[in-house]
Amino acid sequence: MSGEADSTSDDSDTDSGDADTDPRESDTEIDASADTEISTADTMRERADESRLALWLLLKANRLHITGVLAVVVFATFVGVGSIVDGFVATLQGGDTKGALFSTMLGAIITGTTLVVTISQLVISQENGPLGDQHQRMSNTMDFREYVGDMYDEPVPVDPSAFLREHVNAVQRQAKALREAVSGSDDDDLRTEVDEFTDSVTGNADAVRDQLDGAAFGTFDVLFAALNFNYAWKIFQVERIGSEHEAAIDDEIDGRLTDLRTTLSMFGPAREHIKTLYFQWALVDLSQYILYASVPALVVTGSLLAFAGSGPIPGTTLGVDNVLWVVGAGFTVSLVPFLLLVAYIARIAVVAKRTLAIGPLVLRDSQR
Repeated sequence: MSGEADSTSDDSDTDSGDADTDPRESDTEIDASADTEISTADTMRERADESRLALWLLLKANRLHITGVLAVVVFATFVGVGSIVDGFVATLQGGDTKGALFSTMLGAIITGTTLVVTISQLVISQENGPLGDQHQRMSNTMDFREYVGDMYDEPVPVDPSAFLREHVNAVQRQAKALREAVSGSDDDDLRTEVDEFTDSVTGNADAVRDQLDGAAFGTFDVLFAALNFNYAWKIFQVERIGSEHEAAIDDEIDGRLTDLRTTLSMFGPAREHIKTLYFQWALVDLSQYILYASVPALVVTGSLLAFAGSGPIPGTTLGVDNVLWVVGAGFTVSLVPFLLLVAYIARIAVVAKRTLAIGPLVLRDSQR
């Protein structure tokens, strides 16, 4: 945020001109200034201070498309490097090199597929259990729906995107109700901070609501929109406003602050529940795709090992030795299950790292 950056820069210039100033006091003043910054960037990319391309590749892009791009890069790199490295083609023409390469990949595919099946069983096993466990899961779910239902103007939706959208609407309504409650307060600072806070909540809520509109669960769109709602920073601001303006807060304002804080707090477990369901969904998809990809990978790798692993592959195509085309294609196909794993786990790892903490605790050095 440019306003925060300018303030920090000014404080630093002033402190550097005063030799008697304790640097630790300067850091404390800057941190306090950062805590009072009410509004924040709406999108996760702006808050994380990362490039749009990097977040798009890691999160938004279709995982199958990413796998395809990685496969093309592997194939092009293999053929390109093999074409310019002296003696590489002659080495590949020998039966020992091709045989060792494809026999190793054949064992890796079988081992990797077995591990993936194990992962699928672990994910599915979480859904299995005795009647008492299933009853407890159902009771917890219904208790939460009943609790958050008191905050909504309608029954709690069953669609995940509609559920999150309605919760964001409830936060926005509570923020506007708080602004109305403080509109008659004699504390000018309180009214100004609440106005700024409400505008920030409204802008963030509108953006997230637009992203959730039409988003279907099973795609990443629902979870991505939920990640863009920085509820933790908003909870902290509600607590800070209530503490710093305690003298000017009457019973009505205090009630509005409590309602808003409660509604924001309920967004945390709601988002975590959606995240958990998405992780399970994605891991099951990953297991299916790897199982599907492992069959042609085994066929191609086994065929090359049996028919081309012991002898040379003569000829050239488009100025490139055929052995490079054949071995490069076979190597790439054998890597597709692993590339699928990379594409899916990269997204899951990024989301897990950004949502390690639940509640008003910011772990990364970024905008809130």
